[in-house]
Amino acid sequence: MTAGLKTIIYPVKDLAQTKALFSALLGVEPYVDEPYYVGFKDAGQDVGLDPNGHSKGLTGPVPFWHVDDIKERLSALLAAGAETLQEIQDVGNGRLIASVKDADGNLVGLIQDPAA
Repeated sequence: MTAGLKTIIYPVKDLAQTKALFSALLGVEPYVDEPYYVGFKDAGQDVGLDPNGHSKGLTGPVPFWHVDDIKERLSALLAAGAETLQEIQDVGNGRLIASVKDADGNLVGLIQDPAA
């Protein structure tokens, strides 16, 4: 089960330039501003900039579905023919992410937030 599509991550080469672009677009400053990730919140949507995204196999923006059980959803996607791009990884504070690609090369991300 998902809680919907709430996050999109852009792989970027020039973090400073892209941060300026999204600050201008959204009219807000990032809520996370680190050398490894910049994140914005706007209208209930998270927009992330990942300077390491290309090295992880990301070729463009990746939609991330928020799920209750990332292991279960990842297994279901793999059983349906998806290929793993990024294994489940804790990216801090118990937030887990993973990503896959389908047979057409479309990228799908998963996020599981820690239980409240």
